[in-house]
Amino acid sequence: MDHPLKALLESANKIILGKDLQIKLAVCCLLAKGHLLIEDVPGVGKTTLSHTLAKLLGLNYQRIQFTSDILPADIIGASIFNADKSQFTFHPGPIFNQMLLADEINRATPKAQSALLEAMEEQQVTAEGKTYPLPAPFFVIATQNPSHQIGTFPLPESQLDRFLMRIELGYPTKQAERELLAGGNRSALIEQLSTQINNEQLTIMQQNITGIYVSAAVLDYIQALISFTRESTDYYCGLSPRAGLGLLTAAKAWAYMEGRESVLPDDVQTVLPSVAGHRLRSGSTDSNSIVAPLLEHVAVS
Repeated sequence: MDHPLKALLESANKIILGKDLQIKLAVCCLLAKGHLLIEDVPGVGKTTLSHTLAKLLGLNYQRIQFTSDILPADIIGASIFNADKSQFTFHPGPIFNQMLLADEINRATPKAQSALLEAMEEQQVTAEGKTYPLPAPFFVIATQNPSHQIGTFPLPESQLDRFLMRIELGYPTKQAERELLAGGNRSALIEQLSTQINNEQLTIMQQNITGIYVSAAVLDYIQALISFTRESTDYYCGLSPRAGLGLLTAAKAWAYMEGRESVLPDDVQTVLPSVAGHRLRSGSTDSNSIVAPLLEHVAVS
């Protein structure tokens, strides 16, 4: 693993205790130029993780608290009349940052949720007929509470498909929680963090990931996984072509983080729950359980 990545992961693990795999998956998602969805109960560190990553990557960061009364203009911005110039002037909203935390996104109405769609797909927003580019890099990290909790509006499939990965933090282990209770304030610790990877380094890493080699056998395996989701009765709807491309890119990013120049089937299997778990509908809500039939029935060629 590249030294900057190793230092970044070590620093993040000091803030979010006992969640090494989830942190590594989150970093993998950002290296793959993807947006991240973190789903879990309140208070397990979803917001803390996003703030930590923004700090370690040196990104401009803005948090939006999604509520039932939030409007698209609260996210994108709005034109306000300038009396001195006798014209309307566009005032950019919080989405014009390199990293946007959409906190508790499923507490907002679908109309407000949809304000993120164009930004996540095309890195631009359109307001009152005019298009504005967003800064680069641009990442959305959204958190959501489980759908059974009061006051939530489930994200539609089109919105979920924009997120490259979904991860769940879960409760800490007994040892990690003891360290958390005995340790200092997490917010204060985050402020003490220094940038481990700057924008230039991040861009180079993202370019290097595109050059990771993928054999025909691995491509066959990815295609077999996708085909199974479309043909099996275990799922209501199969994976989209966008999901297939996301799975490939995430596997490349994971191989890169492991210090390899080619993708192994193990890389695909490691990122599969995070990439496919929120895109597939079955009788379970747990990502590992959702993809279990895939791993069981689709053999590595």
